[in-house]
Amino acid sequence: MPDRDLPTRPASFPLRPARMHEVEGAGRRVFALYQALHHPGPLFWFLRAHEQGVPFLWGLPPGIAARLYLVHAASEADLLWTVEEALRSPAAGLVVAEPQEPLSLTAGRRMQLAAEAGRTTAIMLIRQGAGCNAGETRWHCRPLPSSRGQALHEWRLLRDKRGVPKAWVLDWNGRGPDVAILSEATADV
Repeated sequence: MPDRDLPTRPASFPLRPARMHEVEGAGRRVFALYQALHHPGPLFWFLRAHEQGVPFLWGLPPGIAARLYLVHAASEADLLWTVEEALRSPAAGLVVAEPQEPLSLTAGRRMQLAAEAGRTTAIMLIRQGAGCNAGETRWHCRPLPSSRGQALHEWRLLRDKRGVPKAWVLDWNGRGPDVAILSEATADV
């Protein structure tokens, strides 16, 4: 739990709805789980069939496992197709995908259009530098070392079509929606 002396804020990092957002870095799955806590409804998580390190149901934040649908795609083309179909459905609360290959501008634009059509938010967990210009935002997330038993993270907004890059250091342990913001600054990208 964040320190009681530090201010906590719910939904400190809201993503614009009906848009595709890209997240890279070692902490990208943590960022996606944080967002899942703030997006009601079914959560669809798409991975390649051979992907290791799938989300462990008992280790997820409260309320996530009951609404999580893990989808394993046989190929990259299947993954992108199933993500696009899920995004077009207004029933999905949040769509998270882990493509193995860089997104082409065409694929990224298709995801963006599908998110708009279904009014669904998409998070693409990409490899470092494997994004495209179609996404609304691009984030770099990484865990930070801590000597006090905190769960420290750095979340850096690298690109935002409607804003300026920023960076935050925060304490979030994954047990609830609140986060302690330790620092916030305009990012040098």
